[in-house]
Amino acid sequence: MSNKLYYNSAYIREWQTTISGILNREDGYYVTLAETAFYPHGGGQPCDVGRINGIPVLDVSSEGDTVLHKLAILPDEGNATCEVEWDRRFDHMQQHSGQHLLSAVCRDLYQAMTLSFHLGTDYATIDVESPELSPIQLAAIEKEVNQQIYNNHSITSYFVTEEEMARLPLIKQPKVTENIRIVEIKDIEYNACGGTHVSSTGEIGMIKLLKAEKQKGNTRIYFKCGYRALEEFNDNQKILGTLAHKFNTGKDGIIDRIEKWELEQKQLQAELAELKETNEAYVVQELLSNREDDLIAHVFEDKSLKDLQSLASRLTAQSNLPVLLATHKENKVVLANNEPSLSCGAFFKTNLGVYQGKGGGSDKIAQAGFQTWEDASAFYAFAKHQLNIRS
Repeated sequence: MSNKLYYNSAYIREWQTTISGILNREDGYYVTLAETAFYPHGGGQPCDVGRINGIPVLDVSSEGDTVLHKLAILPDEGNATCEVEWDRRFDHMQQHSGQHLLSAVCRDLYQAMTLSFHLGTDYATIDVESPELSPIQLAAIEKEVNQQIYNNHSITSYFVTEEEMARLPLIKQPKVTENIRIVEIKDIEYNACGGTHVSSTGEIGMIKLLKAEKQKGNTRIYFKCGYRALEEFNDNQKILGTLAHKFNTGKDGIIDRIEKWELEQKQLQAELAELKETNEAYVVQELLSNREDDLIAHVFEDKSLKDLQSLASRLTAQSNLPVLLATHKENKVVLANNEPSLSCGAFFKTNLGVYQGKGGGSDKIAQAGFQTWEDASAFYAFAKHQLNIRS
């Protein structure tokens, strides 16, 4: 059994103890300590990491009353100097305490009980028992939860007996009947919890709701607390600053400038589509005029596969001749034909392998891609020769 110092104080960063056991398992080395402040995975909160005698602690888990510390290398038995990675620990304290407060506000304002909590590396989430929360409701939740942070309620934790627990207005009854730990936010709530927490709501710093989405008939709220929320604000400020610089306006004018830019882009796209249509019609006429006796074939330098397919469809609509097109830009070849005597897909399937090509299609149109232009060009030359022989 390990003496769990994190229950005495979540603020312990360094301590001296002894290594009480070493385990050599298939997945690595584990040690047990006489006293540990390393918090193991549990209650939706990830574990602590840090160092034991300078050796990195990779993972912390619990088996019954014993806390196991997974280490990078095998340590010596005896005395141990331990250190928790504080930035990670305090981040988890801010997020977990923030979750308790956020859950309390969701419950008090809209009777939305929290069903689950997840503390990720980037953001945290709670699933609340509500089919939907409107933007107005979410804004109200965010304002109220931050007001409770500013009110700086004390947060304490302590163990109670089953009889003492029965006299507390707990939000949810715990599954355990002994070693019951209560986390109390003064004047807010009593909650059975084994996690690490800050000592007052003011240390949460702030809570920023990121978004909410439907989740199996309930609502999942994404949020960040404390330094995570500050980093989110700073990242957003950088983005706004970059956009304001690019559009040569203040942040209040960015939306108008983007809407104007989108309108201009739509107009340009319409003009480009019209020009492309005109150009494609011209190219079709040129190919029809310069066709060989029984085949329309041409190699383009910079057209896309989509361009080739469009041209092939236009050409077969105006001619009964097979159409063979290739593009140097993408190493692609397209074959189109309306006559039943030639199946484009079957022709490609039979001959592509020799030229390291991949593709296929229907009887009327097929396309293939090649790793090099040399392979694409060789297949194009072969196909052109075969089609001329067929005619």
